[in-house]
Amino acid sequence: MTIRQVGLFADGVAVKQIGREPWRLARQCVDEVICVNTDEICAAIKDIFDDTRSVAEPAGALAVAGLKKYSEGSVVSGATLVAVESGANINFDRLRYVAERAEVGEHREILLAVTIPERRGSFLQFCQALGSRNVTEFNYRYFDRAAAQIFVGVSSSASRTDRAELIALLRGKGFAVTDMTENDLAKEHVRYMVGGHAPGLLGEVVYSLEFPERPGALLKFLTTMGGRWNISLFHYRNHGAAFGKVLIGLQIAREEHRLFRRNLDDLGFTYREESANPAYRLFAGGNEQDAGEK
Repeated sequence: MTIRQVGLFADGVAVKQIGREPWRLARQCVDEVICVNTDEICAAIKDIFDDTRSVAEPAGALAVAGLKKYSEGSVVSGATLVAVESGANINFDRLRYVAERAEVGEHREILLAVTIPERRGSFLQFCQALGSRNVTEFNYRYFDRAAAQIFVGVSSSASRTDRAELIALLRGKGFAVTDMTENDLAKEHVRYMVGGHAPGLLGEVVYSLEFPERPGALLKFLTTMGGRWNISLFHYRNHGAAFGKVLIGLQIAREEHRLFRRNLDDLGFTYREESANPAYRLFAGGNEQDAGEK
């Protein structure tokens, strides 16, 4: 059998057709074939690094990914399992992709699209519904007066039932939820595309914030803000750094700008207003900017 096209992520094992001698040996010695996906290979690279502080290439970590999947699907107790790791031919610029996908591959991140009411305090209510779970990603842009679509990443216990339990919990609290954890389009593209220009006049001010990256910090921020101002733009991603970075847009009356900054000062966050930043104005600003310039 010849495969028409093969993926290049694990290029060391990407062949369109198995060779004659490997096929002969496989028929004699191989009892089972286990298939793994890219996320599971990335998780295996991370496991190898955690254990040995060495970075394997995707093809080199393939056996570890297969071993992990075998042990999850089989009753293994008191056995010694061996995986042969070979190869460290990986480019530095690929490590970011590996780190991004590893959390999903080892079932430690759940990606969801959630519909929440477009009103003040909805973000806070949603974060409170998550309880003690850590938010790893939060993307949102105002679009509709009635409902807000948010793309959110949430930490997981690595249990295979955890995702279903979280989705059931959120649906039980009235949120419409679509699971994006295994959606490649969402993971590779849409998560970076959430946003764009607001559809109308918002009276929006935009700030970039930095806060200590620890569990509960995001919830503390939203709790302090309360429901006084409507959030019209929000972008956050946990990259494992010491400080988390948030880009936030809020509908704040001009006379309350000073009160908002005072709240940020009380929290001890580092912040900067970005309303005049050309990156924001060109790619995310509301239509009022265009109207004011014509």
